[in-house]
Amino acid sequence: VDAGKQEMLQKKSAVLVDGVILNGPIMDSKAGEKFVEEACKIIMEEIVQKADDVTEKVCEWQAPEKLKQIFDLEMRDTGECHQKILQLCHDVIKYSVKTNHPRFFNQLYAGMDYYSLVARFITEALNPSVYTYEVSPVFLLVEEAVIKKMIEFIGWEEGDGIFNPGGSVSNMYAMNLARYKFCPEIKEKGLSGLPRLVLFASEECHYSMKKAASFLGIGTENVYFIKTDERGKMIPEELEKQVQRARKEGSAPFLVCATAGTTVLGAFDPLDKIADICENHGLWLHVDASWGGSALISRKHRRLLHGIHRADSVAWNPHKMLLAGIQCCALLVKDNSGLLKKCYSAEAAYLFQQDKFYDVSYDTGDKSVQCSRRPDAFKFWLMWKALGTTGLEERVNRALALARYLVEEIKKREGFQLLLEPEYANVCFWYIPPSLRKMEDGPEFWQKLHQVAPIIKERMMKKGSMMLGYQPHRGKVNFFRQVVISPQVSREDMDFLLDEIELLAKDL
Repeated sequence: VDAGKQEMLQKKSAVLVDGVILNGPIMDSKAGEKFVEEACKIIMEEIVQKADDVTEKVCEWQAPEKLKQIFDLEMRDTGECHQKILQLCHDVIKYSVKTNHPRFFNQLYAGMDYYSLVARFITEALNPSVYTYEVSPVFLLVEEAVIKKMIEFIGWEEGDGIFNPGGSVSNMYAMNLARYKFCPEIKEKGLSGLPRLVLFASEECHYSMKKAASFLGIGTENVYFIKTDERGKMIPEELEKQVQRARKEGSAPFLVCATAGTTVLGAFDPLDKIADICENHGLWLHVDASWGGSALISRKHRRLLHGIHRADSVAWNPHKMLLAGIQCCALLVKDNSGLLKKCYSAEAAYLFQQDKFYDVSYDTGDKSVQCSRRPDAFKFWLMWKALGTTGLEERVNRALALARYLVEEIKKREGFQLLLEPEYANVCFWYIPPSLRKMEDGPEFWQKLHQVAPIIKERMMKKGSMMLGYQPHRGKVNFFRQVVISPQVSREDMDFLLDEIELLAKDL
């Protein structure tokens, strides 16, 4: 009876606009809460609890057409029932690559940090955007604290920074910032009145340098790629030659991009010598330490980045070696005079009012290219608070110790051949099957060896036993690039990796 009365009252007081009843919420909160609860249970059981279980598959491989059939990807006029959506959630997990699996070695990120995961749950539920203090008070203060701490590890006394959606974007920010510093009038006048700008990066630099030059209107032809040595490090003498060449051509050099931890070989450019050249020629020095920057946390391995304190800007991705969760990428800038804001501000009156009731210096959104921006620093901060600097340092040291163990095991085993002694977590090697071991070294041998890694990769993917990247590189035929990151990886996983390659390739 009470329910009937309530319904009558609601009908009597119903407000209709364009035929739509506006009384009360449209969402069924109880059903929604139940769905979230049940979905979280699936996440806990199928991802979190299985994250370190080596008996699970790294992936349940399916070809695209088969996967389309499994998922019934079509969106329809009417929604599916909760049970069907829960099943979809389960299937998404089942057929996705488990990057938190101890035997996922495929990329420059891996593993699961539980604190970072909870931080992501919190931010996804709150759905904040980090541009003004009034909408993201905690997350803006967190980002400021994290940037300050990262700047300390670089070795600067002061600085500025901002978190971005990826190292590629950080590199683009840096390139644009260096250009603005070189010719501030570009912000208003654009490209038309500029000389031919030239920048320098090593042959081994990340491909985002080319993309950034293209995106910013500098042009890929104006990226001078500097020769590297056999280890993949930029040769300073070659940089000097190219800078002088650019000047003789009448171009305007403005930027050098050094790399601390190249993508394939894990090489670290000689930053001190490069900084000398930048100082002599008045060039902005940007260090892409997206991959290698986390070595700064380790007292043992920070020597890899010796001289980084002389850089004008640094890109550093804690989502890689430190497991802060994709995406967590910072651009750090030595200049503390507000250069980032001067370069990027548009002074939107509806966001950045100057007569607010609080200190508007905390409204940092005007130093970002983005408007909406995720609170990525929070993942790193919560993890850092939980583990401490010593806990993060242990991750770096263990990853590099495991890489060293794998290198020594490769040297002991017949059929395995290192490309070079690694200085970081990238271990590059060939596997030579028994059928090729007595073959004479020559074009035919290398042609046959080139086909080995792709076949082994296909077999491991279809079996789901592990994931390991391969590639050709600078005239060298396909080789494996194994990357150690996750703290869930053990010595046993290193042994398994070599055993599994031998097993998968026994008939080749």
